Amino acid sequence: MIESSLITPFTEFEFMRRALAGCLALAFGATPVGVFLLLRRMSLMGDAMAHAILPGAALGYLAFGLSLGAMTIGGIIAGLVVALAAGLVARSSILKEDTSLAAFYLLSIATGVMIVSLRGRNLDLLHVLFGSVLALDDNSLMLISSISTLSLLALALLYRPLVLECFDSAFLRGVSAASPIAHYGFLVLVVLNLVSGFHALGTLMAVGIMILPAAAARLWVRQLPAMIGLAVLIALVSGVSGLLVSFHLDVPAGPSIILVTGLVYIASLALAPGGMLGSRLDRRPHFES
Repeated sequence: MIESSLITPFTEFEFMRRALAGCLALAFGATPVGVFLLLRRMSLMGDAMAHAILPGAALGYLAFGLSLGAMTIGGIIAGLVVALAAGLVARSSILKEDTSLAAFYLLSIATGVMIVSLRGRNLDLLHVLFGSVLALDDNSLMLISSISTLSLLALALLYRPLVLECFDSAFLRGVSAASPIAHYGFLVLVVLNLVSGFHALGTLMAVGIMILPAAAARLWVRQLPAMIGLAVLIALVSGVSGLLVSFHLDVPAGPSIILVTGLVYIASLALAPGGMLGSRLDRRPHFES
């Protein structure tokens, strides 16, 4: 009974295997990027960037329909433009970067929804906003896997400057010429992984697979390698569990995955050593070794 409930959906249905492959790729590629977003205190920026890709994806959709290439290129261009524009506004005015990102986020999502509505139907709009992880084809899986592979390679190359920038960006700027490479390279990785997640989970929830596992892992461990590993594991388990919930209860897969991840985060918030209850239970005398 348990085997038929947990394994049979993936062995008998190809769309479930494709969705599983997409979730695995996102967990290995997007979630480590989410850990660095969390440590850099840029979680809300990730959410803003997720919505920033909507106008570009919508323009690609308006011109070519549900074309993977057009929507991907449009989303990447829109995301990079918003990131650079927000940085420019922050450096040339009295507004902070979070304020400029919030402004561009609101403009982006309104523009994107309007563009899709000009031509599309409600079903098309839902596809753009909430994704279609159960409808991933070979091209979509290849794109998601390629971006995940590129992200892992880039994080391996930029690991040390990214760690330094997380904890002391001023020190990194003073001692290394790699600071701008790490900063802007990381922004590019964020945009790429949001576009990757957009095809599976939509623009409204793509950032969820990046931030929620990272936030849950942060409550359990302090060392960065362990945090990345635990966040990836949480994303993997949440992806599989969300797909099974979607299959057996006949509910949308994308929201199911994010809700399961959210439940893991809430449980961690309550029970983990860094959470609300765990921190009280783990209190020790000041001089205890």
